[in-house]
Amino acid sequence: MTTPAAPIMWPNGKKAAACFTFDVDAESALLGVSVEHGNRMSVMSHQAYGPLVGVPRILDLLARHEVRSTFFVPGYTARRYPDVVRAIVDGGHEIAHHGYLHEPMTGLTEQQEAAILDRGLDALEAVTGQRPVGYRAPMWELNWHSPGLLADRGFLYDSSLMDADHPYELAIPDNRSLIEIPIQWALDDWEQYCYIPDFSGSGLIESPRKAAEIWGLEFEGLRAAGGCFVLTNHPFLSGRPSRAKVLEELVHYVKTCEDVWTTTLSEIAHHTRTLKLTPRSIHRPDPDDL
Repeated sequence: MTTPAAPIMWPNGKKAAACFTFDVDAESALLGVSVEHGNRMSVMSHQAYGPLVGVPRILDLLARHEVRSTFFVPGYTARRYPDVVRAIVDGGHEIAHHGYLHEPMTGLTEQQEAAILDRGLDALEAVTGQRPVGYRAPMWELNWHSPGLLADRGFLYDSSLMDADHPYELAIPDNRSLIEIPIQWALDDWEQYCYIPDFSGSGLIESPRKAAEIWGLEFEGLRAAGGCFVLTNHPFLSGRPSRAKVLEELVHYVKTCEDVWTTTLSEIAHHTRTLKLTPRSIHRPDPDDL
């Protein structure tokens, strides 16, 4: 059995850390599943709301509270909306890798996944002039070979796994490691807000107040545990006015907590690396034991 990650020491006497992250999926969230979704004009407009309206609103929100964030961007989104992605960079935020077309990674071979990683890297670097150091798998679905592919490409961290409250060094073969910054389903706006006919959700769209209550409780729990609060929002969802309003209330509250370090995932990963933690492994279940 894997031993849970121990609390880590945060800089400058802080008790916990927090990062507001945004997955700028836009149209790729559907196109990666099937390009046939591109024929659905209304659905495509629903997704385009993210880069066209949601991202500018979120950038203004973050600027008001002087919060720097991490935006996970599929390569296709960067190619389709280069000015939007450059505006994120100009706002002082981090751009991280999120596939090329938000492709489901489950079951892909190493060669197939490597091609997607490289295509996404090339697109992001062409638009921003920067090579991302962070990665989040589309739909948070890593393959067992994924960490090695990320290490091969010089990534510093991943944020796709759910087995700890704190960042840790994930052991990779050949005496390598990758910083893992865990996430969880309760800290994702997709489960609260996303309804797309014939694609996602039941039709029940939650009140932003309920979402904010869940996220606030999770924040206080992780703060008490000395953990790392990582909220995942999608601009096509949380960029809507009522949702952005309650998100801003949460951002304001977290930023005013003097014992919490609010920053980007890359800064959290760089700090974790300086701690020289002992890497730990996650082992695939042995079929012979099932």
